[in-house]
Amino acid sequence: MEYPKGSIEELNVFSYALGEEMTLLVYTPASFSPLNKYTLLIAQDGKDYFQLGRIGRVVDELHANKEIENLIIVGIPYASVEDRRRKYHPEGSQQEAYIRFLAHELVPFLDKEYPTIQIGMGRALIGDSLAATVSFMAALEYPNTFGHVILQSPFVDESVLQHARKYNNAELINIYHTIGTEETKVKTTDNRVKDFLTPNRELSEFLQTKGGLYHYHEFEGGHFWTHWQPDIKSALKKMFSK
Repeated sequence: MEYPKGSIEELNVFSYALGEEMTLLVYTPASFSPLNKYTLLIAQDGKDYFQLGRIGRVVDELHANKEIENLIIVGIPYASVEDRRRKYHPEGSQQEAYIRFLAHELVPFLDKEYPTIQIGMGRALIGDSLAATVSFMAALEYPNTFGHVILQSPFVDESVLQHARKYNNAELINIYHTIGTEETKVKTTDNRVKDFLTPNRELSEFLQTKGGLYHYHEFEGGHFWTHWQPDIKSALKKMFSK
């Protein structure tokens, strides 16, 4: 079935935190009106979410069927595998700067350009693998800015677990977390093989003790868009249902 299609425009914003121009892919729904207010969904691995995740089409359908609230998606593409690691990995040289860019530069820019809901629960982050990791760490650091976070098979190491253990604002963040039961031998971008499932289960067990809104699910499958793509609809309905 064909649904009214939203539009995607490419914008550029200069980041002083990162010292570089950042490209944005901004989706607005077919019914977009500046008279309405919109929740922001900021996607790390932004180009992948539009091309491999087909997130625009998913939102077209959910909007047409009035299953979710008004949503604007802002995808942030990465320039290269090395650039992605620098910005997303817990040990990446630019991860802290990238998180500052999200909270202190990108959000004010989007609030100025679009009719957004300017509270934490009006903003969400989404990511897969390392993109989920940096989304999670940004939400932990700025819970009053990002009230929702969707984690699809995040990379979790001891640094991420330590940040989570310091997390004392469970009531401020709504977390959606999925991992595949076959993600025990994942080849990472630095050509290593790592177990993603075990540390994700450890993170889940901890987060479940903190209270707050937390949704955890294990799917049958590995570390691939084949499994993340169909999960997007479930995540959006869970987090943004009317």
